Amino acid sequence: MGNYEKTVLFLPFLQIPSGHHQVANALIDSIERVNPALKCEKKDILAYGYGKVEKFISKFYINWIASFPTVYNLIYQNTVYKEPQKEKRYRAYEFLFLRFMKKLIAETDPDVIVCTHSLPSYMLNYLKQKAEIKTPIINVYTDYFIHQLWGIDCIDQHFVPTAEMKELLMEKGVREEQIFITGIPVHNKITKLTATKLPSCNQTFTVVVSGGNLGIGAIEELLEDLINHYPNKLKLIVLCGKNKELYKKISSLKIDYIEAYPFIANMEKMNQLYDEMDAIITKPGGVTISECIYKRKPIFIYHALPGQEQINLEHLKEYGLVFHLKKKRVLDQVFSILKEEKLLQKYQYQIEKYHSEICSTEPAQLIAQWLESR
Repeated sequence: MGNYEKTVLFLPFLQIPSGHHQVANALIDSIERVNPALKCEKKDILAYGYGKVEKFISKFYINWIASFPTVYNLIYQNTVYKEPQKEKRYRAYEFLFLRFMKKLIAETDPDVIVCTHSLPSYMLNYLKQKAEIKTPIINVYTDYFIHQLWGIDCIDQHFVPTAEMKELLMEKGVREEQIFITGIPVHNKITKLTATKLPSCNQTFTVVVSGGNLGIGAIEELLEDLINHYPNKLKLIVLCGKNKELYKKISSLKIDYIEAYPFIANMEKMNQLYDEMDAIITKPGGVTISECIYKRKPIFIYHALPGQEQINLEHLKEYGLVFHLKKKRVLDQVFSILKEEKLLQKYQYQIEKYHSEICSTEPAQLIAQWLESR
């Protein structure tokens, strides 16, 4: 073990490879580069408190979304998103997790806790309200909205993706100096493009199709459409995530203009793919969208999972940061937009506007500097 000065504890939730973990991993990697003397730990309170039960719950959660999307969406909207200004108590979560949260903090004794999921944030906010802990807490939001489960009152800093979210927090009584518009943090190997190169009408467009880390969503239905309605001058790269069946299916088709990739853990490879592409067809998951905004690439949404993604989609459309596709003849729609220079210029204006509001200091540096100043 090294001689560490201070400890940063990261709290995502569940072990599935979600945006909560991706953001935590990206920040951990960056913090260890910024200041190797800082020790970073990552814990999932469900696995910590209940062990193997976490795997069952994660599997149930994914199957629930896939099998009953409307029911999940309704419950999500009514439980955490409806009337975001109201304060709510979640007594079941308090009963299930508070004792484990206190035990975890006593064991790790962190100098700061970073929440990339709302449930740990709620627990910690509650413990601080009751003066049971004094540890500084940072909320790092991984979607384009804030819902009621997030702890707010006793949180020391908030890293938000948008100016609109900053305004909402200020309406809730958070001081401006506690809020930083950081975007949704991405891995330091995803290099930011500072200028936009619009695709040329004469070239063959390279379009990435992504179903997220889990390769779920309507990607198979989309694939049928991609094969049956294929305009010339398009090369497709399909990211299958951890969906091995999907990867096998596409590879077995042996179509020369479609290239399939399994889950890509290597961030340099991911960065290279982003640089090569002219556009992406994806779901509105926070991290993928954030990476594409950093790359200043046109984003096309073909499907949104219920709950978070559907709400993300509404906000992203309001900001003018995505194109929402109709279900049929998807590639024809993408191709016609990529050939429309004025439309792309308008889109890039919205991207530049978004970038202009983002804090110039990287999120990992903000955390490191804050710890050094304490």
